This record gives sequence, C-alpha cells and structure tokens, in this order.
Amino acid sequence: MTRVWKWNRPVTVREVLEDLQQERSIAYTTVMTVLDNLHQKGWVRREAEGRAYRYEAVSTRAAYSAALMNDAWSQSDNPAAALVAFFGMMSDEQREALRSAVRIVQGPETPEPADGVQNPGSAPSGGGR
Repeated sequence: MTRVWKWNRPVTVREVLEDLQQERSIAYTTVMTVLDNLHQKGWVRREAEGRAYRYEAVSTRAAYSAALMNDAWSQSDNPAAALVAFFGMMSDEQREALRSAVRIVQGPETPEPADGVQNPGSAPSGGGR
C-alpha cells in the first residue's frame, strides 16, 4: 500500500516492481500477487489496461490509519485504558497533533457565561422590545 499511496495515481504492477527493485530484489509475480490480494480485500480498485491492470488506492493513507486505530481500539476490553496507554506512547509532537485534531472535530467553542451555567434556549434578560 505504501507504494500505491506514494505514486498517488493508478499504477501498474511493473511500476511498483521497478520502484521496489531500487531497494531490494523482488519478483514480478510477488508484486502481482500482493496487488491482487489488496484488490480482493477491497483496499485497491483496478482497471484493465490492455493485458494488465492499473491499481489505485480506495482510501487515503490517513483514512486507512484511522481505520486501523479504530479497529484496534474497538477490540479492547477497556477502551479508556487503551487510550491512556496509547497517549503515553506519543511524542510531544504527536500529542499536539492530537490536540489540533480534537479542536478541528469539535469546532469553535462557545464561551461559557461568567457564572459557568449554560442555559440553552433562554432569551437574554433586560432590554425592551
């Protein structure tokens, strides 16, 4: 998947093979089998191009990572403890990225009244019509 995401466009087995061969020796059939397995699992889609296929990632790397984290978290018998342990493994930069992500998901915060009590739906007091 790393190589498919790296290309950021539909790729052939040959392109992935040549990319991988810059680092190690690997057989064409190995790459073809792995891409076919990824297709069978639904991680890549493929489109015929002549006698070959072009493979493209179904989701982004970020979405895939999120799905893995969600899957691991959902398998825990104590999700809160799993999160605490996970946060404990994070670097300062990762924790700041998490804080930023939470702010994005939560959206802009509305300031609380000075007395700390929120009363949604109540009309402001004072003033005439």
